[in-house]
Amino acid sequence: MDQPIIQIKNLKKAFGQREVLKNINFDVHKGEVVTIIGSSGSGKSTLLRCINLLETPNGGQILYNSKNILEGGKIHQYCAKVGMVFQQFNLFNNMNVLENCVVGQMKVLKCNRQEAEERAKKYLDHVGMLQYINARPRQLSGGQKQRVAIARALSMEPDVLLFDEPTSALDPEMVGEVLKVMKDLAASGLTMLVVTHEMGFARDISDRIVFMADGIILEDSTPEELFNNPKHERTRAFLTRAMDK
Repeated sequence: MDQPIIQIKNLKKAFGQREVLKNINFDVHKGEVVTIIGSSGSGKSTLLRCINLLETPNGGQILYNSKNILEGGKIHQYCAKVGMVFQQFNLFNNMNVLENCVVGQMKVLKCNRQEAEERAKKYLDHVGMLQYINARPRQLSGGQKQRVAIARALSMEPDVLLFDEPTSALDPEMVGEVLKVMKDLAASGLTMLVVTHEMGFARDISDRIVFMADGIILEDSTPEELFNNPKHERTRAFLTRAMDK
């Protein structure tokens, strides 16, 4: 297999006395879709926030294309290459849809406006939101906002896209439209790291599923292996509860 695009080595994170991540180790290869599952408080979102440096780890390494970005790495370049889609959309409410997808390209990637708009429109079209380019976020449904947030992240043309519970703030009828976009992205070969509580979705799109509990990785295996033959009792108990919902 080729060199991993992201390698996490002995990653630790604590908030005060509370250890949230304890010696986390795993890799993500180019084109892989890795989902992270686990109960609330298991450390899933903190792990994602450490990977994109919204949180600073207390120890360990994050290697991007074999370079440890925590040691004098070019953090701005790294952050531009690792996109993030948040649970709460995080759109700029004072900007319309197009501007939301243009501003980062111009500021971070130094694209000119024409190039930025063309790219934004391409990805808004990709997620079915091109006709809403002049709308403000308050005029959109939750599912539409999340699709704009995905288009905004894609407009930066990242190497890896992180999703932190992208459907948990949505009404049930809007979940499907966002999951469909994500399935299409997975099929296109985009490298994706997804924290989700949607078990059917995780099973369908993942190359690997990571199960976390109490700040450690208990299992890291294929969907077939994890769902049909989990190794740990805690994984079995979690899946039983999750699948009953």
